[in-house]
Amino acid sequence: MTTETSVAWVTGGTGGIGTAICRALADDGYRVVAGYRSPDKARAWLEAQRNDGYTNIALAGVDLSSHEDCVKGAREIRDAHGPVSVLVNCAGITRDGTLKKMTSEQWHEVLDTNLNSVFNTCRSVIEDMLEQGYGRIINISSINGRKGQFGQVNYAAAKAGMHGLTMSLAQETATKGITVNTVSPGYIATDMIMEIPDKVREAIRESIPMKRFGTPEEIGRLVTFLADKESGFITGANIDINGGQFMG
Repeated sequence: MTTETSVAWVTGGTGGIGTAICRALADDGYRVVAGYRSPDKARAWLEAQRNDGYTNIALAGVDLSSHEDCVKGAREIRDAHGPVSVLVNCAGITRDGTLKKMTSEQWHEVLDTNLNSVFNTCRSVIEDMLEQGYGRIINISSINGRKGQFGQVNYAAAKAGMHGLTMSLAQETATKGITVNTVSPGYIATDMIMEIPDKVREAIRESIPMKRFGTPEEIGRLVTFLADKESGFITGANIDINGGQFMG
């Protein structure tokens, strides 16, 4: 748990997993700034968090595909709340299709949102972290970045690339008080999974050795563990959280 008011920036913070991460960090005492895609949905989301007592959560609308906008967003977060001590890259989209049918737009949109955004946000906060001599960067990847997935060459490439960035940046910052790690969830019981047709969802569940989906709260718990000051000897790691579905 943080012992002082530290700022955590969670991209994709209003999604299913992002919400659980934001709440877990807020419970640990962080001032949490959640990124979003839809302003209208984000305002409703923030009201719901406030109604549940999470007054230490704020919003930041940043175009993650734009380096300039990420720099501007990080500066605005610093001015309003303080420098970012914890960065969680959770934003992600899918534009599925086999390579034979995939368009250049589908490829680039996923790479921009899921991978280039990680460079943009890390680059935007790294100087403040270096100046503080402290930081935690946690990149949310995916089981499909570990094993690949039919129809997801763009998504799997982006999520695998996340960990390459993680390992390299971890080496650059290892003596600077900054850790960089990857979390790779399997199938998590978010609205997206629960909206899959029952027969398909059951087949997925049966393929998981634990015979259940993970919960967003389990991801949030792992993120807060990695974000903790006492987790300072873990860097450059990927932690799978998939119920045993992929071990490698």
